[in-house]
Amino acid sequence: MRSSTADKTTHPVLIFWIVAGWVGYCLLPWYMVEDGIWSFEWLFDGYPFNEDYAPAAFLIGQAEKLWLAPLLIPLSLPFLALGRVKSDPMYSRILILSGALGFGWLIAQGFSIGIRGFNYDWLTTVFGDIRIRQFGMGYGAMICASAFLFILTQGIAARGAINGDVFVVSAIGGVITIVTAFVFFPIAKMLFAAFVTEDGAYSMSVFFAKFFDDRLWGLGCLWGARCGAAWNSLFLAIMVGFITTALGLAFALVVTRSGFRYKRALRALTVLPIITPPFVIGLALILLFGLSGSVTQFFAELFGVQPTRWLYGMPGVLIAQTLAFTPIAFLVLIGVVEGVSPSMEEAAQTLRANRWQTFKTVSLPLMRPGLANAFLLGFIESMADFGNPLVLGGNFDVLSTEIFFAIVGAQYDQGRAAVLAIVLLFFTLSAFYAQRMWLGKKSYTTVTGKGDSGVHPLMPNGLAIPVMVVAIGWALFTAAVYAMIIYGSVVELWGVNNSLTFKHYVTAFSVRFEEEGIRWTGAAWDSFWTTITIAAIAAPLTAAVGLVTAYLLTRQSFAGKNAFEFGTMLSFAIPGTVIGVSYILAFNVPPIEITGTGVILVISFIFRNMPVGVRAGIASMSQLDRSLDESSLTLGANSWQTFRRIILPLLRPAILAALVYSFVRAMTAISAVIFLVSAEYDMATSYIIGRVENNDYGLAIAYSTTLIFVMLSVVGAMQLIVGRTQIGRRMSQSRTNV
Repeated sequence: MRSSTADKTTHPVLIFWIVAGWVGYCLLPWYMVEDGIWSFEWLFDGYPFNEDYAPAAFLIGQAEKLWLAPLLIPLSLPFLALGRVKSDPMYSRILILSGALGFGWLIAQGFSIGIRGFNYDWLTTVFGDIRIRQFGMGYGAMICASAFLFILTQGIAARGAINGDVFVVSAIGGVITIVTAFVFFPIAKMLFAAFVTEDGAYSMSVFFAKFFDDRLWGLGCLWGARCGAAWNSLFLAIMVGFITTALGLAFALVVTRSGFRYKRALRALTVLPIITPPFVIGLALILLFGLSGSVTQFFAELFGVQPTRWLYGMPGVLIAQTLAFTPIAFLVLIGVVEGVSPSMEEAAQTLRANRWQTFKTVSLPLMRPGLANAFLLGFIESMADFGNPLVLGGNFDVLSTEIFFAIVGAQYDQGRAAVLAIVLLFFTLSAFYAQRMWLGKKSYTTVTGKGDSGVHPLMPNGLAIPVMVVAIGWALFTAAVYAMIIYGSVVELWGVNNSLTFKHYVTAFSVRFEEEGIRWTGAAWDSFWTTITIAAIAAPLTAAVGLVTAYLLTRQSFAGKNAFEFGTMLSFAIPGTVIGVSYILAFNVPPIEITGTGVILVISFIFRNMPVGVRAGIASMSQLDRSLDESSLTLGANSWQTFRRIILPLLRPAILAALVYSFVRAMTAISAVIFLVSAEYDMATSYIIGRVENNDYGLAIAYSTTLIFVMLSVVGAMQLIVGRTQIGRRMSQSRTNV
């Protein structure tokens, strides 16, 4: 008979983390190397005796940084557990003690000692001025901290938490730690500024004075004056959420439930807006519908009316945000619509329900998780967006632009920005809980372990006609906007001199072939390669963290689950401007000192875009029967094997949504990037903004157009690599082309 897991005395995972901890402590640089985390020049610059690059063990040997010596105790403790079985109470106690001591000490000494000695006056009073400083965590400290964390989670699992499942407990511990470090901590640093007075003290009166400002809550719009930014943002976000969800559903139905022959072209057109910097869409809308826009002038001459500035304000922002965020709703809904089991729809038809009754009573109710998540993402995106309101807002004030001007404007009022961020967070969290109440505790499971060879029925004619009209009409409008963008990239001076030229592309992306090899002489190449690299690193990490989190939320029950889900959505609810500034405040000093490096860009993208992977994963996993997991576990697979071999293959739409969205958002992000780029790590969007500020619109649009085609190619490649979920086995032969 095979012995149970609890009786085994060989612990390969534990041994791995013990070895990793000692490698981090004895062999790798403890502090962040001067040339950045990607550089390995330290290997040839006095390593391991150079104080800047020395591992912790060598620093202690040189009588430096002696506060690292106590870590030897928790590093040694796990050896006492190696000869014990997991069911032995001492096994879990030793690992919990080791992990808690090591991880706790790393946090305590990291926050207590900074680049100027002790960070707190009371420590200086007790121990005196140590006149020794430490920098941010390097390879060694990060690996050692990870070892302590996962040794701790193995001890918690051994005590029976979540049925002793090491993978689940470790995943929960890992996600909680990184979300706390890279979401809660920086945002808390920023929000505390709402209570800080001019002399550095804390006061509630300062908060309330800024919170009840008329510019925030004013109702002047009721009698013709300007309305407060809070009400403007709320009304706009609700409208954007509803419209983008409806359009996303229309596109998803056309792609999956119709015989429309140009589905691939329509599907490609739906993702165009999310691979474009928002201000470029705004400029295209201005050329079409602005005071001197081509469409505005055409109708003014046709009807003999005076052109107006109707685009600037809520109408223009609503159109731009609907263009920009409909693809998000589509990417979430396409997986949900495809995931509805064909056999359930066929069963309804067998019971003599017509196609409209089948759609209304079976298909649509099973799509509720996707509809709710699509609305939530549209609402939050609208709340957090500042690029479109900045270009088209006019006198229509919203929270995101007010935050932006509070931070980068002449006032530089961090306290006001923090108060506005709190209001914005309240709105987004209210939408989050409203979504949970609407979904309730109903089951939306449609995919079980049984075979399913059904075919999705076509939409009923009464629904197909309006859906097709709306989807094709919006697609044509999107095509017109992008035609203006492409046209603007090949004219001499957009709107002034419309003679055709390719000089903008030559200036940005010229290449010279020399004897030494290829020289990238174009002005945009540096930022282009940096952006591609950062996005390529961030996208799979974002998808991985998001889908693992979704798995934990849908498949596991544990204490603090609601708070856990709240943390995963928090970064998405905060504007990018606040994320950027909070990251600078939090990560400019030890223990995590990454400002000005490429790492801070990767991390900001991961945790800014992670909620899309979480919501897409939750929507898709809600349709997978738990019996699939139970069958796998019954056959002897552990949770990791079940997740990798059973769950992930059925989540291809969610994986694709997370990969596509995270990659293109990393390529086109603006708000946080403005604050986090450096001379060495300049991103494409910051370069484009610089061109716009210098009135070099042709080069800016040419660069944006190039990014569009690059990202379209990458999205197509991702679709081929990831594939799609094929639930029905039979191919329909009866569908007619529309």
